[in-house]
Amino acid sequence: MAYESDDFYLSRIIAGDIQAYSSLVNKHKSLVFTIVLRICGSREDAEEVAQDVFVKAFNSLGSFKRESQFSTWLYRIAYNMAISKTRKRKIETVELDERFSNQWSDEEPNNGDYCLTYEEKETIAKQALNSLDSEDALLITLFYNQQLSTEEISKITSLSVSNVKVRLFRIRKKLMSIVSKKQEQKLTLSI
Repeated sequence: MAYESDDFYLSRIIAGDIQAYSSLVNKHKSLVFTIVLRICGSREDAEEVAQDVFVKAFNSLGSFKRESQFSTWLYRIAYNMAISKTRKRKIETVELDERFSNQWSDEEPNNGDYCLTYEEKETIAKQALNSLDSEDALLITLFYNQQLSTEEISKITSLSVSNVKVRLFRIRKKLMSIVSKKQEQKLTLSI
């Protein structure tokens, strides 16, 4: 479904068309859920928090100053509410979105005649992502899966743009190290 701009829906809401908010919800529910799920780790918690995000955003529309994009403002609410939820309990794991595993190169080390299958590489990528803390996993998801700019991520997470860039660099380096070690272990065990 093609959506209008957020400003179009916001203008309709301000004019009294409360139903226009459902279009904003439908337009942004996927990324709000992804952000919350990455932080909360639990699908049930993420569903609850995502609903709360849209309720809070609706109730706070009067305070939205339009100094940033509506989506950035909404994702910031999602981020803050998910962080608040996780402070009440500790996260143990992070789910991997299948699209993330597609970011890895198809080039494989060549040790003998054995090469890793796609399923083996996907398992290694999932293990590597699961080893990250929730905020690192979220940064990777926002940058690669949602293709948000470092500026947008900065606004959502309250990290400086340079800090986002540094963190992404370090996370990629950490992931590649984990993946390389796991690939070497798998290849060594297979020979």
